[in-house]
Amino acid sequence: MDETLVELLAANASHAEAFRSRFDDVQEFQRPDVVTVCCSDSRVLQDHIWGNDEPGRIFTCSNIGNRVVQRTESGEAVSGDVLYPIAHTGTDTAVVVGHTGCGAVTAAYEALTDGPLADGASEPPGIEHCIDLLAPHLEPGVEALPDGVDGAAAVNRLVEYNVDRQVSLLRASDDVPAAVTAVGVVYDFQDVYGGERGEVHVVNVDGDTSVESLRDAHPEIGARIRRLQEN
Repeated sequence: MDETLVELLAANASHAEAFRSRFDDVQEFQRPDVVTVCCSDSRVLQDHIWGNDEPGRIFTCSNIGNRVVQRTESGEAVSGDVLYPIAHTGTDTAVVVGHTGCGAVTAAYEALTDGPLADGASEPPGIEHCIDLLAPHLEPGVEALPDGVDGAAAVNRLVEYNVDRQVSLLRASDDVPAAVTAVGVVYDFQDVYGGERGEVHVVNVDGDTSVESLRDAHPEIGARIRRLQEN
């Protein structure tokens, strides 16, 4: 048997022992407080970043690029996996979680700037499809990058821009009630924002991207509101 699977199952046995009674209240239904849309990246521990060990509290979705929309026959729509808890379980907070050094944002940036992935030839079709979904939303952000910004800095600015766009797409959707709060954050494990590694930094609340305005409106989390650039 593959050693990795053996280790995973051993860890799961410890998990099952610790959680044996934690499902008592959620075996038949769920009412999560929040839906999070994270980037699919092994460095982003999607529940652990919130210290979550409570089944039923966080409805976690993930895909490369932390996208909130999918393509349908009638055009783009908020993805069903994101929309489900909002539409069916009363969840009224959505958090888009980008992260520093995002590979999906990097690939989209390269595709938009004639980088090595510009023709998509080096990626399998499934990955190319995901990048094709992401890139058009990032194009205005690429065009607005300051002159002389290097690749890594450009990507991290675009990580913020992508989070902003995904929040905007949630806010613009008729399928997302106006009462739902849409928050954009960036998870930093590359020492970009000047805080602790692993900190989540709030960059957007319901479309407001002004650090000053956000800190005035939400003083209780003022120290966690940071941006690389304001739009």
